[in-house]
Order: sequence, then structure tokens, then C-alpha cells
Amino acid sequence: MADEHYFSVSPGSELRRRTITVRLAGSTYALETAAGVFSPDRVDTGTGVLLAGVHAPPPGGHLLDLGCGWGPIALTLALESPRATVWAVDVNERALDLVRANAERLGLENVNAVTPADVPDDIRFMTIWSNPPIRVGKNELHDMLTRWLPRLEPGSDAWLVVARNLGADSLQRWLQATLPADFSIARASTNKGFRVLRTRRRSGTTEPIGVIPEL
Repeated sequence: MADEHYFSVSPGSELRRRTITVRLAGSTYALETAAGVFSPDRVDTGTGVLLAGVHAPPPGGHLLDLGCGWGPIALTLALESPRATVWAVDVNERALDLVRANAERLGLENVNAVTPADVPDDIRFMTIWSNPPIRVGKNELHDMLTRWLPRLEPGSDAWLVVARNLGADSLQRWLQATLPADFSIARASTNKGFRVLRTRRRSGTTEPIGVIPEL
């Protein structure tokens, strides 16, 4: 199945499970992937740029990986913040099954791999990390971001990685124009053709966003 269909609810391709070796949170792991999910052969370049460019996640609270795929971001959050509750959210049921299997492989009990509808409405997030599915189309992407980014706790940050040639700069402008006035957006880093966009929900005591030097 082509990558542009990784956001299908139930991929129609043959499952074809495989084991790959990846490095997450400073250690190497053998994890399971399959056809019909995003980047089944490796940690994709954009996700790698994101993981290298974000600040350490909060040690507790609710953390969100939006569009989790087979789980490299969610698993990193869970490894680095074992006392936090990590929500791995995707519409692709095959991807969610893989996240659950990989969390079990790593002995992680703080990962909830669920569809968007299964996240309780009253939960607010201490951080959001996402390699969002740009290829779902602009309208669906915008709907997704306006649904989830306002669920940040005041004083918290979301980190989004977007390819420069797939509209990272226009997305940054749209976020700044669309989100409520208590949000600010900055380009945190640029590497390997990708932008890491940092979105902060300010509170009365929150400092302005700092900018990470370009790599």
C-alpha cells in the first residue's frame, strides 16, 4: 500500500509484519512494524528531526503523540517520562495494534494507543509531539490541529515537524492567524529539509518562546 494511504482506518494491504532495529531515547530496540502504516521500514527522517529538536518532555501529566503510526514518538515519550500517561492517537487500527505490541515489548505500561474518539474530552496535555499527516489534505489537517492544539495546558508546548517543501512555512502562518490569542508559534529548528514548529499556549507567567539554533 502506498504511503499516501497510511491514514486509512483499516488498511487493505497484506499485514506482512516485520521487525526493525531503531534507536529511541538513547538506546537501541527491536520493534515491530507492518505494511499499511507510515514509514514501516525505519524511523522516517521527519520524525528523527523532531526527536532531535525537541526539549525533554514533562515528567508527568498527559502527553500526546498525534498521528502515532507504529509508535516511535509515543514510545520515546513513554521511555523518557515513565510517570506520564502517553496518548498515542491515530485513525489507523493497524498502527495502534503495533504501538500496543511495541509498548509491551519494551515493558511500557504508560501508553494508551487509541483512536481520536477514545481520548476523554476533559484531558489536557502537558505537551504534544507530532509528525502530522500532511498528505490527508489541507482541510483535514487544519481540522485536526484546531481540534487538538487547544487542548494544551497553559504554559505548555506542541512540537510539529513538517517538510519545508510540503508547506511548513504556510502552515506556520496559518497557525498564527487561526489559533486563539494566547498561542504563539515559532520555527524552532530546520534540518534535512524539515521545520520543527513550536506552538506554545501562554499563561500569565509563561516566558516567550526561545528559538533553537538551526542545525
